Amino acid sequence: MAIWTFGSINLDHVYRVPHFVAAGETLAAASYQVGLGGKGANQSVAAARAGAHVRHVGAVGRDGQGALDSLRGFGVDVSHVTVGDIPTGHAIINVDPKGENSIVVFDGANRALDTAHLAALGGARPGDTLLLQNETSLQVEAARAFTGSRIIYSAAPFEAEAVRRILPHISLLVMNAGEAEALRAAMGSLPQVEMVITRGADGADWIGAKPLHVPAFPVTPVDTTGAGDCFTGTLAAALDRGLPPFQAMRRAAAAAALQVTRPGAAGAMPTAAEVDALL
Repeated sequence: MAIWTFGSINLDHVYRVPHFVAAGETLAAASYQVGLGGKGANQSVAAARAGAHVRHVGAVGRDGQGALDSLRGFGVDVSHVTVGDIPTGHAIINVDPKGENSIVVFDGANRALDTAHLAALGGARPGDTLLLQNETSLQVEAARAFTGSRIIYSAAPFEAEAVRRILPHISLLVMNAGEAEALRAAMGSLPQVEMVITRGADGADWIGAKPLHVPAFPVTPVDTTGAGDCFTGTLAAALDRGLPPFQAMRRAAAAAALQVTRPGAAGAMPTAAEVDALL
């Protein structure tokens, strides 16, 4: 089986700052680096590092060759990623001394996905999994075009109407606690679907026919950028292997714990062996 990610690919510009900038303030960063990011790319890398066969469907600009090389280096199949004239998406990420982040995203080529990208999803086989997020165009159309068996949707960046549109087409909804509260406020109650709610240091809950809770692994975070994507990608890889939800959730929690102890997003995703060692 395989995991398909119909998702964003970004260049992450990461600045270490003493605190988040206030209105009108000019702030000097302690360091700066550029790396691979985007919720889609992060989830693809997390799943690949967890041992899954991952095919990424997406787009970059002519400035995105480095991002493609990075994805390939992590073992992700990028044969369905197109290169066009719209610049690659990018994110400006500020990270404070506690490891918390503040992010501004430019969508770029991620919002230029078209019918050719949808056609690629017709190559999925029964048993395959599709990962979707809210950083591209055509999420609902992608869910309809997918010919595999499981669709996992991350409701981030959060937009209530986007969640409403895609709910009839997905197998599992993944949100953090803040997104879950925003969805509850927008809809009056949480939808009656299988869902996972991540709660940071308070662990994560699977809500549905067989509810369960997994605790977080206690760590001192260095950078929380991409932690939710690490959890989701690892969860997808574990479910793809046939692990039951509790074991899959526990592997995802362990992977996220390791990931936040390292700087960066995609480049900080742990391997399956590292997760095994923590468990």
